[in-house]
Amino acid sequence: MNQGVLNQNSVQQNSRLLNQIIGTVIKKNNFFLTAGAIIIICNFLIAMLTPILPLPSPKDYDFEKRYEKPSLTAPFGRDENGADVMTLVFWGSRVSLTVALCVVSITTLVGLLIGSIAGYFGGRVDFFIMRFLDMIYAFPGFLLALAMVAALGPSVRNLILAMSITGWAGVARLVRGEILHLKEKEYVQSAISVGNSSARIISVHIWPNLIGVMTVQCTFAMAGTLIIESGLSFLGLGAPPTTPTWGMLLNSGRYYLVEAPHISIFPGLAILFLVLGFNLLGDGLREILDPKSRTLK
Repeated sequence: MNQGVLNQNSVQQNSRLLNQIIGTVIKKNNFFLTAGAIIIICNFLIAMLTPILPLPSPKDYDFEKRYEKPSLTAPFGRDENGADVMTLVFWGSRVSLTVALCVVSITTLVGLLIGSIAGYFGGRVDFFIMRFLDMIYAFPGFLLALAMVAALGPSVRNLILAMSITGWAGVARLVRGEILHLKEKEYVQSAISVGNSSARIISVHIWPNLIGVMTVQCTFAMAGTLIIESGLSFLGLGAPPTTPTWGMLLNSGRYYLVEAPHISIFPGLAILFLVLGFNLLGDGLREILDPKSRTLK
């Protein structure tokens, strides 16, 4: 088969695959997908519009109104410093989403590259990479991230670095398993037989078939990353103390659960709904994009 014809067919196949995925997601009436998408879109809009919304400054303290319960002037109430809790929750969404997006992007890219190398080349390369992954899995990811942030100091950059160190391992294992199956397909073997380079075969003939799997993986990874980020912030190992985060608000509010439970309730609900949104979106996408789940139905 002519290499030019093969490459043209591959491009057309990838384009049809992408259009099919997009069309299926749009046309499929899925409650989980819709509910998750609405929750996530609302959170992203809040995070993006917070700087221009008519809200008090997160550093605007009114000590005469400390522990004020939710009201029309302060819908989420006020904290121990008299700061508006809704303002702090809205600004905290920017930090949590920024950290989650950066961590998931880094871990997905690294895991995709390493998993592709292990799955495609196999042999000793696959053996050594998988043993390295086994070593990483031997250390609990949360504890390793906690130790790294404690050593480097609390900052958003250190938090992203610490959470990215081990997060790519699961992605790499998933990609490796998919590529072990895909590389035996006829179109991949045809591309190999006409002399395409390994990099071209992986990027043009294999990666487009991972779009559905990787999309679902990323949505669930966002949920897990948000929980870890909130946990580290709760322990004081997230962003600096001057930066409002949901975990930090939970930590500061736990001392006032009797007289001012709203300080912890609203950031806790923010974490709950955003994590729920990503999990619902992941379930909806998996039901639509995973052929096996559709076959079982």
